[in-house]
Amino acid sequence: MPAADAKAGTTSRLQGKGGRIMTGAQEHGSRAYAVTISLAAALGGLLYGYDTAVISGAIGFLKTLYGLSPFMQGLVISSIMIGGVIGVAISGFLSDRIGRRKVLMTAAVLFAIAALVSAVSHDVTTLILARIVGGLGIGMGSALSVTYISECAPTQIRGALSSLYQLLTIIGIFLTYLTNFLIQRSGNLAWDVHTGWRWMLGLGAVPAAIFFFVLLFAPESPRWLTKAGRSDEAFSILARINGHSVAQRELESIRQSLESESAASVRDLLKPGWRKALAVGILLALFNQIIGMNAVTYYGPEIFRMVGFSLNSDFEIQAFFGAMWVVFTVVAVVLIDRVGRKPLMIVGSALMAIFMALMGLTFYLHVHNGFWLVLFIMGFTAAFSVSMGPIPWIMIPEIFPNHLRARAAGIATIFLWGANWAIGQFTPVLLNNVGGSYTFWMFAVINVLGVIFVSVLVPETKNRSLEDIERIWMGGSGETAAAAEARSATRQHKFLP
Repeated sequence: MPAADAKAGTTSRLQGKGGRIMTGAQEHGSRAYAVTISLAAALGGLLYGYDTAVISGAIGFLKTLYGLSPFMQGLVISSIMIGGVIGVAISGFLSDRIGRRKVLMTAAVLFAIAALVSAVSHDVTTLILARIVGGLGIGMGSALSVTYISECAPTQIRGALSSLYQLLTIIGIFLTYLTNFLIQRSGNLAWDVHTGWRWMLGLGAVPAAIFFFVLLFAPESPRWLTKAGRSDEAFSILARINGHSVAQRELESIRQSLESESAASVRDLLKPGWRKALAVGILLALFNQIIGMNAVTYYGPEIFRMVGFSLNSDFEIQAFFGAMWVVFTVVAVVLIDRVGRKPLMIVGSALMAIFMALMGLTFYLHVHNGFWLVLFIMGFTAAFSVSMGPIPWIMIPEIFPNHLRARAAGIATIFLWGANWAIGQFTPVLLNNVGGSYTFWMFAVINVLGVIFVSVLVPETKNRSLEDIERIWMGGSGETAAAAEARSATRQHKFLP
């Protein structure tokens, strides 16, 4: 071939959609770019993690300052979940209209405002209202962060990238435990009661500002862009993530999925196939919350004090648990696309049932040696961190079709936040009325039910594209998981660093 023809042939091979010249990174895709934009969305987990942990440090001081009853303690903690339910309820509809990215940025602004108002509040009513506004932001972010990642991530690393949300959530929890510990040690008890908790709550504006700033540089979801008729923009992003040839196939697959029904409606989720997907999504959301982890997270200091720990030591123990939680969530990121979602959830739920039963036994036998309680909570936390902690967040967006994903994930997350509210509201009532033993045994039974649910109803989504997963519910080609994995492997492509 003449040199000129060879050069022309090379140029032709590197031309993208519309005749654009593709660089080497665009031709093969960039793993670094995929990770970067996934991290941008996953930073929403910092907000969720901060709020989950910060109130456990503040609630004891608020109880002393305002003389809170067990019910009012629950209301202060659970008020943010009221906003969360509203946030997830509207997130799907908003994001379908204006895009995932803009809704996530709005969520960051709402949480920052709520954190600052909480810090300067001087009565319980203002504090509760501020936390409802903060919940509105966190709810919107929790519903859309993983949805955004799942719509951008390459198939073979989608699980690992989606689990970044949970990892950032746990990092947020750890940093908040550490911050609570340092603030609590900065003054005496009187200072903590009147001022320390304000710093704890007000510093929540920091992760919100970071989240907002990073999103300024993130692209919109290519699947949302395609749905909005902006296919050229979608192709450009897909090409940068996956490479030119894979981007063309991805874009065509997205189009076919979106064209399967001319108009998306929530009623579509009641059609055969999607009914089961919706039920599985809702149950995944419920089991993420009702298995007992948040009871320990929200009321950890109170639980530790029930078995004789001092004020200083319970904050230190929580900081330690936060660090351990981070470590085992990293383990989940490594295992999620290797072992698979379903095996991790089954084993993790079984272990959590055992550790919850042992925690209940500790209270039943009146064991006042805190070593055993700490040991069992460590085991429970480790099992949760590699199973029912991150995986429901990953699978809920995965199991729904493109044209229903945001709304369906929003519906499932409403149940997640509703369950979160119930745990926050009624855990102190349960601990006060029925005691630690029966409270933790109740959670043990729920974990056993979780094992049964995952074993019977939850499909494996490892190494399946989002479009392949749609076919699971509709009967599709009837291919086995092994066949789907083999077919998916043929679409593997090389990334440039």
